[in-house]
Amino acid sequence: MENYKTISLPDIRVLKLAMAYPSRENSLPSSGTILAADVGGTKTDLALFQIEDGQLISIKIERYPTSDHDSFINAFRAFYGDEISTIDCACFGVAGPVEGNKVHGVNFAWEIDATKLEKELNIKRILLINDLEANAFGLSALEESDFIVLTEDKKGEGNAAIISPGTGLGEAGMYWDGSKYHPYATEGGHCSFGPSNDLDMKLWEYLNDEFDHVSWERVVSGQGIKNIYQFLRKYKGEKEPEWLTEQIKNEDAAIAISSAALENKDSTCVETLKLFLKYLATESAQLALKAKATGGIYIGGGIAPKVLDLIDKNEFYKNFTNVGRMKHLLKTIPVKIVLNDKTALMGAAYYAAMGISN
Repeated sequence: MENYKTISLPDIRVLKLAMAYPSRENSLPSSGTILAADVGGTKTDLALFQIEDGQLISIKIERYPTSDHDSFINAFRAFYGDEISTIDCACFGVAGPVEGNKVHGVNFAWEIDATKLEKELNIKRILLINDLEANAFGLSALEESDFIVLTEDKKGEGNAAIISPGTGLGEAGMYWDGSKYHPYATEGGHCSFGPSNDLDMKLWEYLNDEFDHVSWERVVSGQGIKNIYQFLRKYKGEKEPEWLTEQIKNEDAAIAISSAALENKDSTCVETLKLFLKYLATESAQLALKAKATGGIYIGGGIAPKVLDLIDKNEFYKNFTNVGRMKHLLKTIPVKIVLNDKTALMGAAYYAAMGISN
């Protein structure tokens, strides 16, 4: 079991990213038991909290490989066991589009039906939100030490957005109403990838032969790292070293490729991560323009914090601001990497706490 810091709900309201619960004012519950979950293609985080004096006090937190369970119910039972205490409200941040009270995972096979789960798990109320929406809510609980600044922090005011390359590519916006942020989900990671030079076009042609649709997720994600790598091997005509073949066979391909790049052990792996980071900067800029995110772009997900040594801030800035006539706007937008991998769980916990009295 991991240690988890207490999250103060009043502090969440007054920090710089003071999130507003989308359907009401921020009246805080005085007590209750809540369950929070961050459900993704690779891992599922579950946490149980007790609300005491306006604070979320963690009781238990666990992480499970999503593929180890064939349903959310089985993961929940592994976490909760046969405990009989009542859960007042739960919120699940799930990597997939939420439609009503249901969500289907995009990069995993689970279907989560909140109405059915309320009865089966004896939970009074279950709220479903997109995992990136949960990430956006969770930003308000973070400290400055939870971020790495990639481009100058000009402390701008206005809308903000978060982009998170992990197993897939998640994106969410945060509408600024003049005093509070209102997070909202998007499926922007599934928009069409846009080539900008001859190499990009060759990559697009390669991926178009493999997939029905070439989205940004196909290049800015863990699967994207693998896709770029396989393309470059074929394009360059260089044989894969045996040690790397063995590593890719025995562990996640994106991890093996990234590790080889970090250790500078293979030139194709180095070039793969260079292209991945270029595309991350490019799509971050696209998101910034679409949301007019003058309040900032936040890069979440599990990949960026692990490849910090490969990120050239000057190169990232050049790619981020390479938008023609809107370059002057992009120059004003701060970009930060989120280091805390519990951000979405914090956001789901906050959302569940507010759901008790709503």
